[in-house]
Amino acid sequence: MIIAEKLKDTNRAEYLLYLWQVEDIIRANGCDFDRLNQSYLSRFNLDDETLSRTHRWYADLCEMMHSEGVVARGHLQMSKNVLSGLEELHSRLLASPKFPYYKEMYHKVLPHVVCLRAKGAPKDESELQTLFEALYGVMTLRLQGKEVSAETTKAVADITTLLGQLSDYQIKDRKEPIDFD
Repeated sequence: MIIAEKLKDTNRAEYLLYLWQVEDIIRANGCDFDRLNQSYLSRFNLDDETLSRTHRWYADLCEMMHSEGVVARGHLQMSKNVLSGLEELHSRLLASPKFPYYKEMYHKVLPHVVCLRAKGAPKDESELQTLFEALYGVMTLRLQGKEVSAETTKAVADITTLLGQLSDYQIKDRKEPIDFD
């Protein structure tokens, strides 16, 4: 929760990946708050107020996962909303003549999207969804201590650059609306 609060305002791309990770941590604990608390949350040394807020946040997420039917797979509506906001901004940036560097970065990652979809990524999901899924998959592999190929590492670097720039634009747009015309 503490990390989520910081990322929500500073890096929407990392925030989304963090939310997905939290969803998986909750799933690994059967979407059962008591089990999650015992095996995961109890490890954190937090003051009483932060602990209470953290417990409430995770308990709410467990409940939302049950009510939204994403106990086994899928993403919470709040995660979908973050992705949707990024997709909307992404489309506006690509449509505007004022952001040639962003378009250049996008065209650099487009072959990765094609490659990922050829390897089995769903063709009906958005390009950004495909890119986020790729980053999350690599993050998961690294957490498991598995090797990541040089080709994948290069693709991740390109994808990270694009999504980092997109996140920066979203923060700027929230502070003062970007002029796309």
